[in-house]
Amino acid sequence: MAEFFGVLGDPNRWRILSALALQSMRVSDLAAAVEMTDSAVSHQLRVLRTMRLVGYVKQGRNVIYCLKDQHIFNLYREASEHIDEPED
Repeated sequence: MAEFFGVLGDPNRWRILSALALQSMRVSDLAAAVEMTDSAVSHQLRVLRTMRLVGYVKQGRNVIYCLKDQHIFNLYREASEHIDEPED
């Protein structure tokens, strides 16, 4: 579990997950959305796939990345809501 949450601790990976929480995307579109190179995004996606946080589907020559499942979306949503809560 520590390794899982360690992967989520990287700001670039969190930005990628944030973008994918909004919509599924190709690497080039994702790179533009998070202002990173295609190569850097591909590297981070490889890490996220290893931890089963993202998945992909092939559509012809395109590879479309998305959050792996509803559990990951819920985890993202809950963490985001917690971060946005006002302090006591």
